[in-house]
Amino acid sequence: MSLKAGITSKGAVLLGKYLACDGHDEARPLRVVTHAHADHTIALNRSLRQCEAVLMTSATKDLLSVLKGELFLMRGNVKTLDYEEPFEYKDERITFFFADHILGSAQVLVEDADSTRILYTSDFRMPKTPVIECDILVMEATYGCPHCVRPFQKEIEDLIVDTVDKGLCEGPVYVFGYYGKLQEVMEILWNHGVKVPYIVPERVFQVCKVYEKYGRRVGRFWHSKSKYAKELIEKNEQFVGFYHMASKRRFRDTKNFKIMVSGWEFAEPCRQIGEKEYVIALSDHSDFEELIDYVRRCRPKLVITDNYRIGYAKVLAREIRRRLGIRAVAAPPRKPKKR
Repeated sequence: MSLKAGITSKGAVLLGKYLACDGHDEARPLRVVTHAHADHTIALNRSLRQCEAVLMTSATKDLLSVLKGELFLMRGNVKTLDYEEPFEYKDERITFFFADHILGSAQVLVEDADSTRILYTSDFRMPKTPVIECDILVMEATYGCPHCVRPFQKEIEDLIVDTVDKGLCEGPVYVFGYYGKLQEVMEILWNHGVKVPYIVPERVFQVCKVYEKYGRRVGRFWHSKSKYAKELIEKNEQFVGFYHMASKRRFRDTKNFKIMVSGWEFAEPCRQIGEKEYVIALSDHSDFEELIDYVRRCRPKLVITDNYRIGYAKVLAREIRRRLGIRAVAAPPRKPKKR
């Protein structure tokens, strides 16, 4: 049974006989991109050139067109699937299921000729992600360690709103995070009545446009290069700026309120790191208890934890064996060395 799934030393998640997910494999005619984050689009250029088809949701396709350029996906045969829309390839069936993570994220189920159900969760967050029963489960292990538990998750939305409101009393507020998480903060603020202008740079602007296309309400936002945004910035008036985490260094001399949203916070929901700087524990991944709960409810015969991407794959596999009595292994056996 274990030969029906695995994870290669190059990060490809292998399901069944024909499919590689989130990485390229020379022997596989099909590739799936579960979502648009960089650690799940490894060697996508090669897959576009060599695979018979590259499968993804339409939202993931639109996000990748923004993040990698409109012409990038035209190099190959990209096929979009809706959630729960089966795709037949020879003697296997591939189906996407919703995953609560970035827009367009998908769990991937392969059913083979022996009626074996092989599932890859990719990155997901409970409780909105549906649990899909299967025989073999390949799952993320980002927070797969027992100390990675957040007992305060329900407080986070109100805490984000309160912290931004506090900052706005003094002027602009800058929020730093990754694509998807920035848009989630925008939704939270807008839904809680924070109606000041939102200012975003080019790529965040385009990602927001994709979110709007799929019915997500991220508020009124302006391009940072627009005349209106430049006036607000110059006058230091009230607004919330949303920038990718990699841009944080550019603003280190800015004396305005700064908020970083990070999932790697477990001791407390909000931590002050400077006079007007805070880290808030917003995550788009399941914590340890939720990962264990997913496995318990999924009822697989075998679990493979992702030891290629960042996380605690070996620890999670050990805890699944110890707590649930289910066979579990980390793959690949050793994490690749960073170059």
